[in-house]
Amino acid sequence: MPDRVSHENPSVTTYRARLERSGGTRRPCLRLPDGLNAENGDIVRLVLDGDEHHAKIDSDAQGMLIRGAYDNRRLARTPGEGENRLVEWAETNGRTPGTSVELDEVEPGHLYGLRVPGKRAVYSVTRQPKSSLADIAQQLDE
Repeated sequence: MPDRVSHENPSVTTYRARLERSGGTRRPCLRLPDGLNAENGDIVRLVLDGDEHHAKIDSDAQGMLIRGAYDNRRLARTPGEGENRLVEWAETNGRTPGTSVELDEVEPGHLYGLRVPGKRAVYSVTRQPKSSLADIAQQLDE
């Protein structure tokens, strides 16, 4: 059974983040703050209004960002195929490029939550595997 953790729990680190325009489009993307425990290319879980989605961490000249949140890991890796839940979340919550949001780091490198400043959030935390498939493949390759 997953544990439930509030955004106010001392184990959760909250960052101020910002929505920005994604390239030349009008769609919002999430500019990630410095100090976040994630790397370019990582696929992470991103909770939006209680619903868990998957997002790929990208980078550009200004730093790390998330261009979209999708229903599964495959769609996060190939974003042109699925619905971008980050765009839906921004529209539903009245967030436009240039506005601030709160980014909760629940499980560094694995689970994050996005919320409107001042709103409460509770996250379901499940145990992470000790090794990813990529780690296992690398070990076999050695």
